[in-house]
Amino acid sequence: MTSSPTAPVPANGEPPSLPPLSEHLPRLAPASPYVDFDRPAWSGLSEQTPLPLTDDDVARLRGLGDPIDLAEVDAIYRPLSRLLNLYVTATAGLHQATSTFLGEEPPRTPYVIGVAGSVAVGKSTTARVLREMMARWPETPHVELITTDGFLYPNAELERRGLLDRKGFPESYDRRALVRFLSRVKAGHPEVYAPVYSHVVYDIVPDQEAVVHRPDVLIVEGLNVLQPARPTSATDPTVAVSDFFDFSIYVDARTRNIRQWYVDRFLKLRRTAFSRPESYFRRYADLSDAEATQRALSIWESINAPNLEQNVLPTRGRATLVLTKGSDHSVQRVRLRKL
Repeated sequence: MTSSPTAPVPANGEPPSLPPLSEHLPRLAPASPYVDFDRPAWSGLSEQTPLPLTDDDVARLRGLGDPIDLAEVDAIYRPLSRLLNLYVTATAGLHQATSTFLGEEPPRTPYVIGVAGSVAVGKSTTARVLREMMARWPETPHVELITTDGFLYPNAELERRGLLDRKGFPESYDRRALVRFLSRVKAGHPEVYAPVYSHVVYDIVPDQEAVVHRPDVLIVEGLNVLQPARPTSATDPTVAVSDFFDFSIYVDARTRNIRQWYVDRFLKLRRTAFSRPESYFRRYADLSDAEATQRALSIWESINAPNLEQNVLPTRGRATLVLTKGSDHSVQRVRLRKL
């Protein structure tokens, strides 16, 4: 019998050192509550789902500076609308089962979707496209959209509190009013009223309200909608806005890209909304390109970037789904939280 070869023993008599065991094991990805999809994998999830929108629909829905097209809607929002349709249907079934168990027959509870993300990242376009897509499903013909801008304190109140330069930060919103609004929506009230905000006059519009009429789905879009509850006194609400959400979406991108999108949008607004006589930003309409760029960067660095870093970005991990955009505004990655 031939003996097996043995490893040579060093002169000092010590056994030879072996390579670390980890070198022989596969490298495991860190545990994550999300399932990750690249663009092709995500877009292939609903090949049998019809695309109900047209080029004209998308042109009407896109925001200033957000070059979304029908191909983007097909690849990203068609699968997303199908997923949301399944979630709404499943939640309705769970609601009915609970009602049967309790022996109650309450009105159907609206399904509430939160959409969060930075200024200029395109979350308003995301919310509008989803509203149109979901309204085409027979299970959810009545879809309404509310932005949290309407729950900002009026400029006079912000100025009284020393917060006018912190508009968009969590403390600039009337959180109690927003929580009351969502409580009534979830309770099935036939009509719930919300204040209206004008981006032209940069303030709440007096004596004007938006009315939500017991929708099948309500989409709530805003910077800080995924903020956890942070009561500062005994009278502050102890629930968060996101506690009323059945599903939440965070629209994400690299900060340097968002900053560039913000500047680009500012330059376009200078030639459009800023030029209107009633515009709060009328003083910027006559700036040169260089002056307007410098002013936009100043606003970004002093207000929007700190708010993003301190308040908005930390809420990304609370979302049910994260849409990550590339430098051209197209979604390149989708992360869905596991159930």
